Amino acid sequence: MAEPGVETRTRSAVITARATATFEPVGRSVAAARAFVRDTLQGWGHPELVDDAVVLTSELVTNAVVHAGTAAEVLCLRSEDSIRVEVADRYPEREVPVQGGRSPGSPDRENGRGLLLCAAIAARWGVDYSPTRKHVWFHLDLPQRPVGTRSAGPVLPDTVLPVTDSRVRVAVVQIDRAGAITGWNEDAEDLFGYAADQVSGKPLGDLAAWPHTPGIGTGLAEALRFSRWEGSYGIRCSDGRVVPVYAAHLRVRDAEGEPSTVCLLVREHERAVLQTPQRPAGADAGPDNRSSDPFELFIGSPAPDDLDGLLQRTVERARDMLDGDAAFLLLATDDETELEVRATTGLPAARQRFARVPVETGASRYGSARMPAVHEDLAAVPGAVPLLEGTGMRSVVTVPLKVEGRLTGSLGVAAETANRYSNEEALRLQFAADRIALAVESARLGELERLRRGSLSFLVEASDLLAGTLDRDQTLALMAQMTVPTLATWCAVYTIADQSSEPYLSYVLHEDEDRIDGLKALLSSIAPPDPVPAPGARVWSAPGEAAQRAAVRASVRELEQLGSPLSSGIDTTLATAGAVAGETVVLPLVARNRVIGQLILGRPAEDHFRQEILELAEDLSRRAALALDNARLYSERVAISQSLQRSLLPPDLPQIPGVEVDVIYRAAGEGNEVGGDFYDVFPISDDAYGFAIGDVCGTGPEAAAVTGLARHALRLLAREGFGGPAVLERLNAAILDEGARSRFLTLLYGEMHPQEDGSAVLKVVCAGHPLPLRLRPDGTVSPAAEPQPLLGVMDDLELYEETVTLEPGDVLLCVTDGVTERREGTRMLGDDGLAEVLKTCTGLTAGAVSARILRAVERFAQAPASDDMAILAMRLREPDDR
Repeated sequence: MAEPGVETRTRSAVITARATATFEPVGRSVAAARAFVRDTLQGWGHPELVDDAVVLTSELVTNAVVHAGTAAEVLCLRSEDSIRVEVADRYPEREVPVQGGRSPGSPDRENGRGLLLCAAIAARWGVDYSPTRKHVWFHLDLPQRPVGTRSAGPVLPDTVLPVTDSRVRVAVVQIDRAGAITGWNEDAEDLFGYAADQVSGKPLGDLAAWPHTPGIGTGLAEALRFSRWEGSYGIRCSDGRVVPVYAAHLRVRDAEGEPSTVCLLVREHERAVLQTPQRPAGADAGPDNRSSDPFELFIGSPAPDDLDGLLQRTVERARDMLDGDAAFLLLATDDETELEVRATTGLPAARQRFARVPVETGASRYGSARMPAVHEDLAAVPGAVPLLEGTGMRSVVTVPLKVEGRLTGSLGVAAETANRYSNEEALRLQFAADRIALAVESARLGELERLRRGSLSFLVEASDLLAGTLDRDQTLALMAQMTVPTLATWCAVYTIADQSSEPYLSYVLHEDEDRIDGLKALLSSIAPPDPVPAPGARVWSAPGEAAQRAAVRASVRELEQLGSPLSSGIDTTLATAGAVAGETVVLPLVARNRVIGQLILGRPAEDHFRQEILELAEDLSRRAALALDNARLYSERVAISQSLQRSLLPPDLPQIPGVEVDVIYRAAGEGNEVGGDFYDVFPISDDAYGFAIGDVCGTGPEAAAVTGLARHALRLLAREGFGGPAVLERLNAAILDEGARSRFLTLLYGEMHPQEDGSAVLKVVCAGHPLPLRLRPDGTVSPAAEPQPLLGVMDDLELYEETVTLEPGDVLLCVTDGVTERREGTRMLGDDGLAEVLKTCTGLTAGAVSARILRAVERFAQAPASDDMAILAMRLREPDDR
């Protein structure tokens, strides 16, 4: 049955593609399911649906493998008009909230969020039941992509034809299925400075300066997979410059069916050579030759369906309408205090994009973006329009974009000659701005919604990655790799050990690996930014200023040494200066009310951050700070545990005349818990030596307390002249005195008295511990003691001492239960298995015996050891060994 109140699956849809995968009920399956859905939709050519599908799949698979505790089957289906994703689990009895009844839940609850997201994001969704499974499915509608149409423009006077260079160069670049360059014509060599053999086989992404924002626009890889695509980006030339180009991509296939993409590239100002002609504004005009839609009258039809395309078309039409040399459009921030440059034509777009200027720049009406303004000569009022400083523009007209009385942006047109514009041009431009303001605001809100969804997907994956490690260095690397190149061109992480410490440069990353060393050297040469706990990003100009000074000094040195060979140092210096010449911001890393570091994000030459990117980076910095602090705390705990563990073991072993002694100790786990196993070998008097090996119940501080008590009490009591039973009885009383903190203890304690004939007399007490084994030279193995009660359980403990004489060549092996209880499935090594291994050690030294025992234990099972192990081997040397 289907979920009441939810549209059921349309069975008549024609399925054009199918992909399925099954994921086990473990935590890592959620990330694997996200990757499966992402790869599937990318492979089908629908990157615009990836973010929504990944978020929904993540929630539904989490419900299956984490909450329901069953395997999850993910099925992706593509039809002509939609994508369907199904998540099935084997827990049909699980209650599923229904629409029309009680609410699916609150967003703050741990469960129920998957269905809330389906209802909010998916076009259709539902739940199907079967006797053994439950299927939760959702549909995402495929966007309607406009197809290109043929058109012919009217005959125009020569004076209004597009302007190009005397010789138009069209670069033809062919890209194979993998994104590598396979074709490169002569015009491409002239435009970009690379010979064909220099770029053949390289990914186009190595040359393309492609702006990327999570959830916004199209990536280069997607643009190369579309059947047709047009747009603007940059190409990095051989001299390091980025040349803006206009590109037209066409997807083709050869005679064998192998697909490739043909890219035609021209300089940005010659875009008319490749740009698809738009329908004339009056194509839908009625008999009175007027368009039925004022918006289409200005923009043309069809209008671009994305914000960047709409804004770019707007500035181009505004420039042409007023016969200007440049035009620009800025969008207001939510609080209407700043304007952000979003589209320009005739201006250095790469430098100005996303730059921010204040809405109010002066007391007069000409100092506010809320009112139309005409500046007849900018030379007479320097700084009146900061965006145009240094561009050569002399006159400008600006008008506001308003929706329901609220400022949403500003549109301006500029010319290189003074006194070009008057109030009449301002009225014409304001009329056009009023026609497009609502469409621009709607497109902006749509972009913000897509960015929100993309940001949600980005943060889900970032949190998953950061939660997957407690290693400090790996956390630093993840922080940098998540920000570059998605959020910034380069980044650096400063860490602060404590409040009295200076920030320390811990990690540096640049999207171009060749720039990392120069960037690290630059940041190391300047003072780090002051740690400020206030949230939000703040601009840091020091790197750009220092890089500029270094570039000037390097250039001067090269000019002074024109007669000598040029060094490569200036290339690195200039490249580093270009890398940090854009906007650089500092984000504090605050965890548990303390600044533990700073995240630095940077852009290349004169580039700026979008406000939405800074907000996303701020969210990421909060998650990264907590992960970094958790890694720090974990590292400190591991260091403390390891230091405590070392303090519970003897610093070195004494030299016993005629006896070889070897010890191997292996702690189980990740090192953050103190183990309960211990050993000790120590001199009691000139002719007597004590040895002990024990195992305290449990791990952690309580076990460590008992371990320390036992080891030090044994030494103290033995050196006071007490025999073995008396030593252990007093230790038993001391353990019981600990009360609730006490732990029971198994212990093998003995005293060794070497004799002049090479033998040794042992006095042994085995209190609940695995029995010591004696190996004779003939290969015979036998226990060297009998079992007695363990310590820390009974008050009245009566123990006795056993005396054993070891002959030259004999080996005494003492182990903890981590050795004898080594398991593989239902099999256990046990005392008998240990004895069989010991039989193979005849003739070996004490060190070789302990090493062979350890190797046998490790090979007994494939899984790592789950318990601590201690191995103590003592061998009496034979006359030939002395």
